[in-house]
Amino acid sequence: MITYVDGITLVPESKEIDFIMHQRRTCYNGIYPFKVFPKKGLKRLAFGPITIFYGGNGSGKTTLLNVIAEKLHVIRHSAFSGGAFFAEYVSNCSASAGRVPQNSQILTSDDVFDYLLNVRHLNDGIDVRRDQLFEEYLARKWEDHRNLKGLDDYDDWVVSFDATTKSQSRFVKDRLARNVDMFSNGESAMKYFTDHITENALYLLDEPENSLSIALQIELSKYIFDSARHFGCQFIMATHSPVLLAIENALIYDLDATPVETKKWTELENVRRYFDFFEAHRNELLNG
Repeated sequence: MITYVDGITLVPESKEIDFIMHQRRTCYNGIYPFKVFPKKGLKRLAFGPITIFYGGNGSGKTTLLNVIAEKLHVIRHSAFSGGAFFAEYVSNCSASAGRVPQNSQILTSDDVFDYLLNVRHLNDGIDVRRDQLFEEYLARKWEDHRNLKGLDDYDDWVVSFDATTKSQSRFVKDRLARNVDMFSNGESAMKYFTDHITENALYLLDEPENSLSIALQIELSKYIFDSARHFGCQFIMATHSPVLLAIENALIYDLDATPVETKKWTELENVRRYFDFFEAHRNELLNG
């Protein structure tokens, strides 16, 4: 397994203090992402082939991913603005990295949501075109095809002849692009990841389990593991999903802990809550 980036060192607390003291003389009130990580005792993060940030809302998972993405200049698919001081914060961080492949990317929940909206918009267009083709079929089927006057009429004649020799569904299907609505939102989201995660690159994933059923989360976890093991990919991701947290040999940082520390997936509070829930319903599960 390969690593393109071995770790990142965040802004030292002394530099944060100097920066904050200076900003007291400016018109800005918020200084995000300064002051987010020192209270967690977080100074440096080492990365493996698959690294996971775990924690509740506001724990800093997404902020960390965005800091890494900006520091390494990976591809973004949707607009990003971290605020007035994000670029300055990133400039004071340091990354231990070799050559990061040009096709490395950050894939966020916003990217997946935008993709699903585009799919829905495409489906709307396909649905309109399908209705038009239904009407065209009915109109063409009963046309008189014998009055072919020349080459200019040939294309129309072919369409009309086709209507007489095919069923309505076959006539429409042959003229219509495949309706991507055959996929559910979850299946479309899974397709987004398999289309974008290819070979030999670094991928930053922000809560990729959103929109995915448990079955698709299992499928994605296998896809991530196989991509890291066999296809030269490195992954750094933020997730709440026990399925993704259970990926074999993943290095997991618990951002809810103070100071932040690495843990086994079975030690994480969210996972233990799932375990306790199913344990409380053990008899119902065993007896169907």
